[in-house]
Amino acid sequence: MPGRILRVVRESAGPVAAGTPLVEVGDVSRLEVVADLLSSDAARVRVGATGRVTGWGGKPLAVRVRTIEPAAFTKVSALGLEEQRVHVVLDLAEQPPPELGHDYRVDVTVVVREDKDVLRVPATALFRDRDRWALFKLEGGRARLVPVEIGASDGEWTAVTNGLVEDATVITQPADSIVDGARVAPR
Repeated sequence: MPGRILRVVRESAGPVAAGTPLVEVGDVSRLEVVADLLSSDAARVRVGATGRVTGWGGKPLAVRVRTIEPAAFTKVSALGLEEQRVHVVLDLAEQPPPELGHDYRVDVTVVVREDKDVLRVPATALFRDRDRWALFKLEGGRARLVPVEIGASDGEWTAVTNGLVEDATVITQPADSIVDGARVAPR
Protein backbone atom coordinates (compact mmCIF):
# COMPACT_ATOMS: atom_id res chain seq x y z
CA MET A 1 0.00 0.00 0.00
CA PRO A 2 1.46 3.39 -0.95
CA GLY A 3 2.01 5.89 1.84
CA ARG A 4 3.96 8.82 3.17
CA ILE A 5 5.40 9.66 6.52
CA LEU A 6 2.82 11.96 8.12
CA ARG A 7 4.49 12.52 11.46
CA VAL A 8 7.73 11.53 13.16
CA VAL A 9 6.73 10.54 16.69
CA ARG A 10 10.22 9.89 18.03
CA GLU A 11 12.87 12.22 16.62
CA SER A 12 15.94 11.59 18.75
CA ALA A 13 18.18 8.57 18.95
CA GLY A 14 18.10 6.31 21.97
CA PRO A 15 16.55 3.13 23.26
CA VAL A 16 12.84 2.54 22.74
CA ALA A 17 10.54 -0.07 24.21
CA ALA A 18 9.04 -2.67 21.89
CA GLY A 19 5.81 -1.40 20.34
CA THR A 20 6.64 2.29 20.79
CA PRO A 21 5.47 4.22 17.72
CA LEU A 22 8.28 5.90 15.82
CA VAL A 23 6.45 7.34 12.79
CA GLU A 24 2.91 7.64 11.45
CA VAL A 25 2.46 6.56 7.85
CA GLY A 26 -0.66 7.22 5.78
CA ASP A 27 -2.07 7.42 2.26
CA VAL A 28 -2.90 11.10 1.70
CA SER A 29 -4.76 10.26 -1.51
CA ARG A 30 -7.50 8.79 0.71
CA LEU A 31 -8.04 11.61 3.21
CA GLU A 32 -11.26 11.81 5.20
CA VAL A 33 -12.61 14.72 7.21
CA VAL A 34 -13.67 14.23 10.82
CA ALA A 35 -15.84 17.08 12.09
CA ASP A 36 -16.77 17.61 15.74
CA LEU A 37 -20.38 18.79 15.68
CA LEU A 38 -22.52 19.81 18.63
CA SER A 39 -24.72 16.82 19.43
CA SER A 40 -27.84 18.93 18.74
CA ASP A 41 -26.49 19.69 15.23
CA ALA A 42 -25.30 16.12 14.61
CA ALA A 43 -28.81 14.84 15.37
CA ARG A 44 -30.06 16.65 12.24
CA VAL A 45 -27.33 15.25 9.94
CA ARG A 46 -28.02 12.11 7.90
CA VAL A 47 -25.61 9.58 6.40
CA GLY A 48 -25.24 10.39 2.69
CA ALA A 49 -25.84 14.13 3.17
CA THR A 50 -23.70 16.40 1.03
CA GLY A 51 -21.63 19.33 2.16
CA ARG A 52 -18.43 21.21 1.56
CA VAL A 53 -15.09 21.88 3.17
CA THR A 54 -13.66 25.40 3.23
CA GLY A 55 -11.16 27.37 5.26
CA TRP A 56 -8.20 25.12 4.53
CA GLY A 57 -6.48 27.53 2.13
CA GLY A 58 -7.83 26.30 -1.21
CA LYS A 59 -11.06 26.05 -3.18
CA PRO A 60 -14.18 24.58 -1.52
CA LEU A 61 -14.30 20.78 -1.67
CA ALA A 62 -17.44 18.67 -1.97
CA VAL A 63 -17.96 16.03 0.74
CA ARG A 64 -20.51 13.35 1.65
CA VAL A 65 -21.31 12.12 5.18
CA ARG A 66 -20.09 8.54 5.63
CA THR A 67 -20.60 7.99 9.36
CA ILE A 68 -22.10 9.68 12.39
CA GLU A 69 -20.49 8.15 15.44
CA PRO A 70 -23.04 6.86 17.97
CA ALA A 71 -21.40 8.23 21.11
CA ALA A 72 -20.87 11.85 22.08
CA PHE A 73 -17.96 13.22 24.10
CA THR A 74 -17.54 16.29 26.27
CA LYS A 75 -15.34 19.12 25.02
CA VAL A 76 -14.69 22.44 26.71
CA SER A 77 -15.34 25.39 24.38
CA ALA A 78 -13.12 28.47 24.07
CA LEU A 79 -15.57 30.18 26.47
CA GLY A 80 -15.06 27.45 29.06
CA LEU A 81 -18.45 25.79 28.48
CA GLU A 82 -18.77 22.02 28.43
CA GLU A 83 -20.34 20.88 25.16
CA GLN A 84 -21.47 17.47 23.98
CA ARG A 85 -19.85 16.82 20.62
CA VAL A 86 -20.14 14.02 18.05
CA HIS A 87 -17.62 12.96 15.41
CA VAL A 88 -19.08 13.04 11.88
CA VAL A 89 -16.87 11.41 9.24
CA LEU A 90 -17.04 12.81 5.69
CA ASP A 91 -15.51 11.53 2.46
CA LEU A 92 -14.15 13.91 -0.15
CA ALA A 93 -16.12 13.65 -3.41
CA GLU A 94 -12.94 13.85 -5.48
CA GLN A 95 -9.23 13.22 -5.15
CA PRO A 96 -7.89 15.60 -2.47
CA PRO A 97 -5.65 18.36 -3.82
CA PRO A 98 -1.96 17.87 -3.01
CA GLU A 99 -1.99 21.06 -0.90
CA LEU A 100 -4.43 19.50 1.61
CA GLY A 101 -2.76 17.35 4.21
CA HIS A 102 -3.25 15.23 7.31
CA ASP A 103 -4.62 16.99 10.43
CA TYR A 104 -5.34 20.26 8.59
CA ARG A 105 -7.92 22.55 10.18
CA VAL A 106 -10.97 22.94 7.96
CA ASP A 107 -14.48 24.39 8.15
CA VAL A 108 -17.33 22.01 7.30
CA THR A 109 -20.86 22.78 6.11
CA VAL A 110 -23.37 19.91 5.83
CA VAL A 111 -26.76 20.15 4.14
CA VAL A 112 -29.45 19.13 6.66
CA ARG A 113 -32.44 20.28 4.63
CA GLU A 114 -32.96 21.16 1.00
CA ASP A 115 -36.14 22.54 -0.55
CA LYS A 116 -36.86 23.79 -4.05
CA ASP A 117 -38.56 27.09 -4.97
CA VAL A 118 -38.54 28.53 -1.46
CA LEU A 119 -39.26 32.17 -0.75
CA ARG A 120 -36.93 33.20 2.05
CA VAL A 121 -36.18 36.36 3.95
CA PRO A 122 -33.44 37.36 6.37
CA ALA A 123 -34.43 36.10 9.83
CA THR A 124 -33.79 39.62 11.16
CA ALA A 125 -36.79 40.90 9.18
CA LEU A 126 -39.25 38.77 11.20
CA PHE A 127 -40.84 39.61 14.51
CA ARG A 128 -43.84 38.57 16.59
CA ASP A 129 -46.96 40.69 16.23
CA ARG A 130 -49.34 39.48 18.93
CA ASP A 131 -49.75 35.75 18.23
CA ARG A 132 -48.38 35.66 14.68
CA TRP A 133 -45.19 36.24 12.70
CA ALA A 134 -44.92 39.45 10.71
CA LEU A 135 -42.52 41.67 8.82
CA PHE A 136 -42.50 45.08 7.22
CA LYS A 137 -42.29 45.35 3.47
CA LEU A 138 -41.45 48.54 1.63
CA GLU A 139 -44.31 49.73 -0.54
CA GLY A 140 -44.43 53.18 -2.10
CA GLY A 141 -41.94 54.62 0.38
CA ARG A 142 -43.92 53.36 3.36
CA ALA A 143 -43.54 50.43 5.72
CA ARG A 144 -46.44 47.97 5.42
CA LEU A 145 -47.07 45.44 8.18
CA VAL A 146 -47.46 41.99 6.62
CA PRO A 147 -48.52 38.94 8.64
CA VAL A 148 -46.69 35.87 7.32
CA GLU A 149 -46.49 32.14 7.90
CA ILE A 150 -42.97 30.80 8.18
CA GLY A 151 -41.26 27.48 7.55
CA ALA A 152 -37.74 26.21 8.16
CA SER A 153 -34.99 28.54 9.36
CA ASP A 154 -31.24 28.20 9.71
CA GLY A 155 -31.02 31.24 11.97
CA GLU A 156 -29.86 33.46 9.12
CA TRP A 157 -32.62 32.88 6.54
CA THR A 158 -36.23 31.83 7.11
CA ALA A 159 -38.66 30.36 4.60
CA VAL A 160 -41.94 32.26 4.17
CA THR A 161 -44.76 29.90 3.21
CA ASN A 162 -47.62 32.42 3.03
CA GLY A 163 -48.25 36.16 3.08
CA LEU A 164 -45.41 37.52 0.94
CA VAL A 165 -44.77 37.66 -2.79
CA GLU A 166 -41.46 37.17 -4.54
CA ASP A 167 -39.33 40.29 -5.13
CA ALA A 168 -40.91 42.20 -2.24
CA THR A 169 -38.47 44.47 -0.42
CA VAL A 170 -38.48 43.73 3.31
CA ILE A 171 -37.11 45.81 6.16
CA THR A 172 -34.45 44.04 8.21
CA GLN A 173 -33.95 44.85 11.87
CA PRO A 174 -36.89 47.26 11.98
CA ALA A 175 -36.63 49.85 14.74
CA ASP A 176 -39.39 50.05 17.36
CA SER A 177 -40.33 53.41 15.89
CA ILE A 178 -41.44 51.82 12.59
CA VAL A 179 -45.18 51.25 12.42
CA ASP A 180 -47.58 50.32 9.64
CA GLY A 181 -47.71 53.21 7.17
CA ALA A 182 -44.57 54.96 8.45
CA ARG A 183 -42.55 56.73 5.76
CA VAL A 184 -39.18 54.99 5.28
CA ALA A 185 -36.30 55.28 2.84
CA PRO A 186 -34.06 52.40 1.77
CA ARG A 187 -30.40 52.54 2.80
